[in-house]
Amino acid sequence: MNPDVFTVNNDDTIREAALKLKSKEISGLPVVDSEDRLVGIISEADILSTLEEDVEFPRDLWLPNPFELIEIPIRTALDWKKYKKILEDKKEILVEEVMTSKVYTVSPEDEIYRAANLMSKHKINRLPVVEDGKLVGIVAREDLIDSIVNKREKELKDE
Repeated sequence: MNPDVFTVNNDDTIREAALKLKSKEISGLPVVDSEDRLVGIISEADILSTLEEDVEFPRDLWLPNPFELIEIPIRTALDWKKYKKILEDKKEILVEEVMTSKVYTVSPEDEIYRAANLMSKHKINRLPVVEDGKLVGIVAREDLIDSIVNKREKELKDE
């Protein structure tokens, strides 16, 4: 378990969450309320899902004729302005509007195998560690792999 957990508050914006994800080079964050209780988790996928409904990508192939080649840079600039506006509008959405509320958790006393089983079964990358309703740590897939490797190295050393 890693006791140093980066979090966001449920009333932060997804822009703030995205900046934290990028600066910490992680793909998900536990979401806490004003009393530091775990209320959800937000991932890069949750943030990206806010764009799906507004961004329509072309479904057909368009091959320009020579006269239309002049028009391509103009179309591209207009599309970029449209997408930039969509992104600008979306950045003020609150974390609580897009976070995943149903969060699988473990306690500090749980065996590593329970964490591994939950991650595998539910196809998740991280598990918040909760004690008495409060977030006390996080276990990521990398932590599980490190633990298994360290345990094996210790066994080999003891032989």
